[in-house]
Amino acid sequence: MPELPEVEVTRRGISPHITGQHIERIDVRTPALRWPIPSGLDAMLAGRRVERVERRGKYLLIEVDTGWLIVHLGMTGTLRILPRSALETRPEKHDHVDIVFGECVLRLRDPRRFGAVLWHPREAGDVARHPLLLPLGVEPFSPEFTTQLLFDRTRGRSMSIKQALLAGDIVVGVGNIYASECLFRAGIHPARAAGRISKARYEKLAEAIRDTLAEAITKGGSTLRDFVGSDGARGYFQLDYFVYDRAGEPCRVCGTPIRQIVQGQRSTFYCIQCQR
Repeated sequence: MPELPEVEVTRRGISPHITGQHIERIDVRTPALRWPIPSGLDAMLAGRRVERVERRGKYLLIEVDTGWLIVHLGMTGTLRILPRSALETRPEKHDHVDIVFGECVLRLRDPRRFGAVLWHPREAGDVARHPLLLPLGVEPFSPEFTTQLLFDRTRGRSMSIKQALLAGDIVVGVGNIYASECLFRAGIHPARAAGRISKARYEKLAEAIRDTLAEAITKGGSTLRDFVGSDGARGYFQLDYFVYDRAGEPCRVCGTPIRQIVQGQRSTFYCIQCQR
């Protein structure tokens, strides 16, 4: 599933091509994604100018003067910038939505159809108040993301720190892959109760979250199966994983075989020596 680094890589890739451009039309070939694509979307947005492309958690927010397109890539989605000539060939089976501009096409491909394309009109208020965005925690690169926040918001929580990170109500974007990697860098066992971690250790974790996500963005994200950037390039952060998907392989720091457990139906990878 695309996590924050992959979504941010996508945002940075598409923004220069569509910001300031007018939407010519929207071709919806498959309206039944995770949630139905709003009917009449083409009529609502044809001729509108894209003001900016932002990200909130794992959601892309394409703003026009009348509101925001909210796009989620689901588990297998990608957004590609294609030349206008791409419209001359038949789209592939999983190419569900085209947003057509004067010189390019923004194409959503999503084999498993767990992604979403939703519309939030400006008269409905700030997009941050949308029901999908309102419960989200702080952004990991924002000034609000601090050691104190992590410490305060985990007091009294008996759930594991791994599950607390995945919940997304404290800090957004630390999905399954990056939770394992961040906890390794911070030296914290993934099953340790979130409420029993000291403030000093949370300081290491906050730093690890920022550093790991920033490094992943720089390296184009992780490509394990379907993800590619807006230009079709694969990410390569997976080449530098310390623990994720490395069960049985030696730890890159101490040589101990990496272990794998299941938490909340998701695989977790860790080093029994480096993480306490």
